[in-house]
Amino acid sequence: MNFNGISKPISLYRAHLPLSILTTFSYKFQQQLEETSTTMAMAFKMATTGMWVTDECKNSFMEMKWKKVHRYIVFKIDEKSRLVTVDKVGGPDESYDDLAASLPTDDCRYAVFDFDFVTVDNCRKSKIFFIAWSPTASRIRAKMLYATSKDGLRRVLDGISYEVQATDPTEMGIDVIKDKAN
Repeated sequence: MNFNGISKPISLYRAHLPLSILTTFSYKFQQQLEETSTTMAMAFKMATTGMWVTDECKNSFMEMKWKKVHRYIVFKIDEKSRLVTVDKVGGPDESYDDLAASLPTDDCRYAVFDFDFVTVDNCRKSKIFFIAWSPTASRIRAKMLYATSKDGLRRVLDGISYEVQATDPTEMGIDVIKDKAN
């Protein structure tokens, strides 16, 4: 650490700092680090594209996963702010057809859908599907952005069972979802 030009090794301050930091840094850098750590807690960065996933995305997903208050969530990327945000949330009584109708025909989106079904053994189960929607009418830049950001979002949304990539509604029909779930 650096106090008034005097540099002291980090090992003297190991109790106050993470063990992974093995270098010497200045007091000003430590202040900046503390200020930005609160900002980092509000958004999760996807390293591959520089996109950020907002807390709203993760919280909505957790509500869908654990509390079952949503049937589906549609996410979009705001290119100007470089944030992945919630575009639309479907209530627990909405269907898969409502999700398909909420996806735009000329722009890419991500969606998660909570699919409830009964197995052959008469057991009720629920699986969460991740849908990467990239219609043929969307811009090439948007297709590339969504394709490169997909894995980062999937890492943040823990608990996804299956993934579906679709360019038109027939590739993500309810029959495709049922086939993957069984």
